[in-house]
Amino acid sequence: MQHTVSSPVILSGIGLHSGAETTLRILPAERGEGIVFRRTDVADRNNLVPASWDCVTDTRLCTLVSNDEGVFVGTIEHLMAALAACGVDNAVIELDGPEVPIMDGSSVEFTNAILATGLKTLAAPRRTIRILSEIKVEDGDKWVVLRPGIGSKYKVTIDFPHPAIGTQSYSMDLLSGHFVTDVSNCRTFGFMHEVNALRAMGLALGGSLENAVVLDEKAVLNPEGLRRADEFVRHKVLDAVGDIYIAGGIILGEYEAYKPGHNMNNRVLQALFANPAAWEWSELYVDSVPADCRASVAAVMTGATARRVERVSA
Repeated sequence: MQHTVSSPVILSGIGLHSGAETTLRILPAERGEGIVFRRTDVADRNNLVPASWDCVTDTRLCTLVSNDEGVFVGTIEHLMAALAACGVDNAVIELDGPEVPIMDGSSVEFTNAILATGLKTLAAPRRTIRILSEIKVEDGDKWVVLRPGIGSKYKVTIDFPHPAIGTQSYSMDLLSGHFVTDVSNCRTFGFMHEVNALRAMGLALGGSLENAVVLDEKAVLNPEGLRRADEFVRHKVLDAVGDIYIAGGIILGEYEAYKPGHNMNNRVLQALFANPAAWEWSELYVDSVPADCRASVAAVMTGATARRVERVSA
């Protein structure tokens, strides 16, 4: 069944790019409302921004969504990943600024706050997106694929010519609960020469060793080191989960990518919804989502409780 948060979740932190202090409130919402951002600092026009694939207007440094009146919210991917992993289908996300706070650079603080608050079950089945045929987008040697499959599986491979990264691969099923235990605390990362260039352009003003893994030409600069040996690729999986969740529900099938980024993730959703024969809405009936998100619900995705309800065009 669908879920929302049982009571408001409140977090504060700085924006990665703006450097501004922001307060975020995850509020309960009714069934079928989906995930919607509300900019409380905007009063002269429509301040609601849907967390939807077709509202994405910038993917250069993060995933940014905008409404028709130019109101936008940036850096939504880590929060969206936490909402997806915890089974939150409906919520109003209030912000008093244009950017979701970066927190520690991962999803763990969002995830822990949602788990501590708990979920409320709503009297409606979950809307899921069943992949019926393969969709692939490419950009040079980079590619992202969505294909039919059991569960909601993610696999990412990255390849950086850096001694601390190299080639790394990681895979997981979102429905297994492993996101919470194995992925949610994996931080965003960047290179010192990129940080300097971004700051020269007035960006990454809130970035620091407290909210990102930063590397020079040879090594990781963070004194505490990495949280996991393959933290880099696990964060790319985290980003993919958040970027794909703006499709309007979890995918039933497989996501696989080589050197993905926010732009490629949005492009594969555009390609998917441009092909009505490649997907369908399905309803998922589950009595409850475990509060700790760790119990596997993969069995319900075999087709026994997920049924086709309609096929619609984008």
